[in-house]
Amino acid sequence: MKQLEKLLQETDHKSYPAYKRLAGNYRFPGFTLTIDHVQGDPFAAPSALHITLTKAQHQLPEAYYNTAHRCIMLQDFILRRFETVLRTYDRKAKGSGKSGTLSVTHPHQEVLNRSALQINPRTGELTVRFCVGFPAAGRTTLSMELRKILMDYLPDCVKKSLIVAALPSDSLKKALALSDDQQCLRKQLSDLGLVAFVANGSVLPRKSGIDDRPMKDAIPFKSPKESEVTLSLTDGRQISGLGIRKGITLIVGGGYHGKSTLLKALERGVYNHIPGDGREYVITEETAMKIRSEDGRCVRQLNIHPFIRNLPNNTNTTCFSTEDASGSTSQAAFTIESILAGSKTLLIDEDTTATNFMVRDDLMQQVIARDEEPIVPFISRMRQLYDDLGISTILVAGSCGTYFATANQVIQMKNYEPYDITTTALQAAVNIPPQAITAPDSLPTLTDTRVPLANHAVTNQRKIKVKSSGTNAVSLNHESVELRFVEQLVDTEQSNLLGLFLRHLEEHAFDGQTTLADCVNSLYKRYCQTGFSAIANGNTIPGNLADVRLQELWAMVNRYRGLTLR
Repeated sequence: MKQLEKLLQETDHKSYPAYKRLAGNYRFPGFTLTIDHVQGDPFAAPSALHITLTKAQHQLPEAYYNTAHRCIMLQDFILRRFETVLRTYDRKAKGSGKSGTLSVTHPHQEVLNRSALQINPRTGELTVRFCVGFPAAGRTTLSMELRKILMDYLPDCVKKSLIVAALPSDSLKKALALSDDQQCLRKQLSDLGLVAFVANGSVLPRKSGIDDRPMKDAIPFKSPKESEVTLSLTDGRQISGLGIRKGITLIVGGGYHGKSTLLKALERGVYNHIPGDGREYVITEETAMKIRSEDGRCVRQLNIHPFIRNLPNNTNTTCFSTEDASGSTSQAAFTIESILAGSKTLLIDEDTTATNFMVRDDLMQQVIARDEEPIVPFISRMRQLYDDLGISTILVAGSCGTYFATANQVIQMKNYEPYDITTTALQAAVNIPPQAITAPDSLPTLTDTRVPLANHAVTNQRKIKVKSSGTNAVSLNHESVELRFVEQLVDTEQSNLLGLFLRHLEEHAFDGQTTLADCVNSLYKRYCQTGFSAIANGNTIPGNLADVRLQELWAMVNRYRGLTLR
């Protein structure tokens, strides 16, 4: 601390690069401050810092972080507290450009494991990563203004947010109890033959398309009795709600009655949510993947033959590649890729699909012979996917009743309330001809034997620059990967992590010998074991990363136009 004080005095009113001398570690009473990176000028991206507290310094009970789900909830809770306190000091220090800015990750409704605040469950060490705009007048250092930040503001932030005495005890215990309950519900899904659960009283509608907080005065969700199940919470209490069973579930109803709202909640149900979100007890099995069409995407050497065959010009659909996929081929690719990525539930909204990929009605089959149609519609594979591979489908449908003949469960949304109409729907479907829902052959065994080569256009660069554009895209140097149709990405920081995954794969994994599946799956396994350091390449871990599932990692790799295969 004295060394920092001395350096601040020595660097005051000097040329801005003098601040570079401040990089390093400094012991304070109660914590250690590390200045990882100093910005080049006051208008550049702010400097990166982190604060570390030992177990003895923060005094958080081990029981608060001794399981993975509790640790993530605790990290999220403290991060939100730290951000609130840090914001009160933002721009209080004077200067030009980005002088005095204090910022840290702003979490949203989902509870994600983030690099911004990490607690080591083995040692109890707490680390929070954040950014500071080092003050300057023009390009002249204002070290005494920086002193206020480092010596006054940050210690106060630590005292008010990072030690157990500063945390609201009741709210924290409720958050941890919620994480226990959410984990408890997830463990029960498979044993009860469910892929999803929506608790009675849940609030599914959101404020707006740009505000993910719960809508005020929304109608609370209430399960129809026929589909209601009761699950146990951690303390033995019971909770009831809609149980969506393994198999094929249709969500039907008139326009604007809540079908897509329910599906959107199920999409987000792969994540846990904060107290008060309204979707705290909307739980979906963790591999569920939202599938849709995606005109114009690339596909690389993929076997889409289960759905697309006999294309004009004798195109080989067992090893299909394109730079500009159509609606049907893109959805076929998305489906196969998700299966290969381990998804056990496919989530589909009719509004965002390629109609000719999904269904062919009886009249069309009479007019256009099956051997003249390259597409094997999804409706004819749904039952096979479940019977042969154990892959369930939850489908929002509003325009085609043929789906009824395949369903195990049919939920009608009417005025935002669900009704179980399974019996009625199946009775109405008895006269649907079998050929409308029957595949022409059995499903083949799906494997991924692709072998990636190093992309020298990327790896020969002196430095590979990773950039993300919200949840819409990531790029390596000038090679962009479109992600806007990977709809279960919910945070820019997930895109940041995907970009680092891709850089690591290009630099260390793609060698022309190892299969793509081994490259991706082994890296993700190592990430799950060691955390964010697995993709930091020995560098400082940035404070703007958030967890992704294996499914999103695969979705990104499969959309990478720079992917070259042997």
